[in-house]
Parts: sequence; structure tokens; C-alpha cells
Amino acid sequence: MNTSKAPLSPAIRAAFWMIGSILAFSAMAIAAKEIGPRHDTFEIMTVRSAVGFVLVVALATATGRLSEITARNLGGHTVRNVIHFTGQNLWFWGLTMIPLAQLFAIEFTSPLWVVLLAALLLGEKLTKTRLIAAALGFVGVLIVARPDMAHINHGVLAAAGAALCFATTNVVTKKLTKGISILCILFWLTLMQFFFGLAAALSDGIFHLPTAQTLPWLCVIGLAGVTAHYCVTAALKIAPASYVMPLDFLRLPLIAIVGALVYAEPLDPYVILGAAVIFAGIWLNIRAEIRPKGHI
Repeated sequence: MNTSKAPLSPAIRAAFWMIGSILAFSAMAIAAKEIGPRHDTFEIMTVRSAVGFVLVVALATATGRLSEITARNLGGHTVRNVIHFTGQNLWFWGLTMIPLAQLFAIEFTSPLWVVLLAALLLGEKLTKTRLIAAALGFVGVLIVARPDMAHINHGVLAAAGAALCFATTNVVTKKLTKGISILCILFWLTLMQFFFGLAAALSDGIFHLPTAQTLPWLCVIGLAGVTAHYCVTAALKIAPASYVMPLDFLRLPLIAIVGALVYAEPLDPYVILGAAVIFAGIWLNIRAEIRPKGHI
């Protein structure tokens, strides 16, 4: 009797990769919040990229995969990293000015943009289920965060700009995964953004070196950043971007709970209601993705 288990579908494997990215991004948010008063966003990005670069090269060396790192499609890597660097710095800047839940609520317009951009730029099928899942996710985000959009400030604008940058980055990443390894993408990500961050950090002639208190948090940011991007890229490599990115909506109820537990930020029943709506959208999306082709 054959007792071997059937392999998990690409949709389920992509969902597991996205859970990994959600946990890593949440850890990075907590670490960045802890060191915000000491380091500006450019300094954080510089050290984060340096730590990430060392980790990527060490992993490639240890697994005998250095040959995967090539200069193929260097222009695509450059475009991706300029856009991502801009979005990441806007995100860190917004983090210092508005609550975590509001930051994530505005950032989570990004999966909606991905669904539309993936259809326009990647030719992915814009199914009704994916649209409904993305819409339910965003409604859940609004229920959780209930951001006060009547008072537009620099933090809100920074978060909105970050959302658009992240959406574009994910679409470009999906294009790069065709024929380019994840390690190669991460290599150019960390290398390019190290120099981007260093140039920006030194533009005012001041660079605050890590202290005994901030260095551990900076290392957490570096490790979490590489882990998160590895997980997202792995998910995008095996599943459509318009399916993968709405899974990221789960990050909001998680970070809202973290904000309440760690920073005493308000947490009320709306978090549970919003989380339920987000889960409903994600479950609908996953069921549609793993349903056998041709099943009505």
C-alpha cells in the first residue's frame, strides 16, 4: 500500500511562505520601533542591509549556491531596489509619526494595487474571487484600524507612498522570479540598498553608530528583513501575485495585538471582527486557488 502523502499544492505552500513573511515583518516593526529615537530611517536601512548581505552570502556559501548570483537583468534589480528603498524609508518614517495599526491600515492598500497591477503588467487573470478576497481584506483592515483620515499629516502621506511602492516592488519581483533565483534577488537587494542607505545616511554628515543597546535590535531588523523577503519571493515564485499578496492582510490583526501587548496601544473587539473578515477573504481565496481546474 502506498502511504506517501500527496504534495501540497502551490497555493498552500505559498500561504505558508506568507505566514513566515508576516511573522518576520512584525518582528522588524517591533525592532524598528525600539530604536527609532536613536537612529534615523537611513541609518536603520544601512545597517539592516549590511546584516542582510552577510546573511545572504553566508547562506549561499554554506549551501554551495554562489553560482546562482549573477548580474543577469541587473536593470530589473536596480528598478526593483530603487522603488523598494523609497517605500521602505517612507514606511520607517511613517512608523515614527503614526500608530502601528494606522500605519498598517494605510500600507494595506498595497495588495489591492498588486491585484490591479498584476493584471495590467503581468497578464494575471483578474478573477472575481481574487477581487472579493482583496476587498474583504481591506474592509477588515479598516474595521481593525479605523484610521482617522480626516487629519492628513506627513505620517499618513508617507504610509500611502510606501503602499504604492511596495505594490510596484512585488510586481517587479514576480517578473524577476522567472529564471532568477531567490538568493540572487536577495543578494542584489541587500547590496544595492546598503549603498543607497549609506549615501542617504551620510548626506547630512552625521551617522549614529550602533550602541550596545541598539545593535541587537538592528541585527533583528536585518535577520527579519532577509527572512521576510525570502518568504515573499518564494511565495511569488510559485503562485500568482494577485493571490499571494492579499494573504498579507493577516499582518494587521497580528500587529494590532502586538501593539496592545507591548506598547499599550488601544485594542478593542473591532480587532476580532476585522480579523474575522480578513480570514474570510483569505479562506475564500485559498479555496478557489486549490480547487481542481474545471470544478464549478
